[in-house]
Amino acid sequence: MSEEYEEALGKNENDLDEETLFIVSQTFKALGDPTRIRILNLLFNNEYSVNDIADILDLRQSTVSHQLSFLKNLRLVKHRREGTFLYYSHDDEHVMNMLKQTIEHANHS
Repeated sequence: MSEEYEEALGKNENDLDEETLFIVSQTFKALGDPTRIRILNLLFNNEYSVNDIADILDLRQSTVSHQLSFLKNLRLVKHRREGTFLYYSHDDEHVMNMLKQTIEHANHS
């Protein structure tokens, strides 16, 4: 096979492996949901319990828990336990910076 043919098929050193493609697409999927964006934005500077997040964002606790589970599986948020409460905070500076820049871009006139 010629080099040009391999490149046309996408077989070159710049190809992304399947795991990387999956992680990137899931990250963009996470950032493609308004509720998850609101939660991540809230967690930008502080940690909050599920109940606090639900109250502040006027969401049902079950909705917040579901979205936090999705974000935790992608390692975008983390939690710590204090008694019976879990307190969530962001866990990925890269994604948080990308979110902040995207919000700033959207607010740019």
